[in-house]
Amino acid sequence: MMKNNSKIFGLAAGAFCLASVLSSCWHSNQDPGYEYAPNMYDAIAYNPDQKNPTFKDGKSAQKPVEGTLPVGWERYHYANTMEGYEAASAELKNPIAKSDSVLAEGKNLYLNMCGHCHGDQGHGDGSIVKLGKFPPPPSYATGTSSRGGGMKDLTDGKIYHTIVYGLNLMGSHASQLSPEERWKIVMYVHELQQAQ
Repeated sequence: MMKNNSKIFGLAAGAFCLASVLSSCWHSNQDPGYEYAPNMYDAIAYNPDQKNPTFKDGKSAQKPVEGTLPVGWERYHYANTMEGYEAASAELKNPIAKSDSVLAEGKNLYLNMCGHCHGDQGHGDGSIVKLGKFPPPPSYATGTSSRGGGMKDLTDGKIYHTIVYGLNLMGSHASQLSPEERWKIVMYVHELQQAQ
């Protein structure tokens, strides 16, 4: 009797396994089966470009509350004027200690954010300039700033101010670079000012 129960149990288990394997291979376009985490496919949140009845203007993309800053960002208190430029020159000093690793990070940031115009060595011969459609920026080592004075004499504050606001054809990089990243680039630009 025990032997028959074992056979019946074995046959039932085998039939169940066979049915499971065969049913897992069955596919229907009408019934795609169960979805795992359906919220990943059908988002609950509005996309930034969608209409949104929650807000008075009907837009999902809202401006940040006035006076707020993203985490890790700081206010820049110098105006985009010659007076602000000179004040930044006199008052701002790089707060980051110089080291090989910081210079390496500054070089990487410079090559990715500045090198296409200023060139890998800071000579104003970047890939955009080589297209012939844009005038070259002055060389950090030998050029003259459009604000007066030699590029090799630019201070921490002057370089930082220019990164924040841009100058001439150079647009502002304040939204692309955090304050720490800007200071690392400033440190690397000083290396390029010394290279000939």
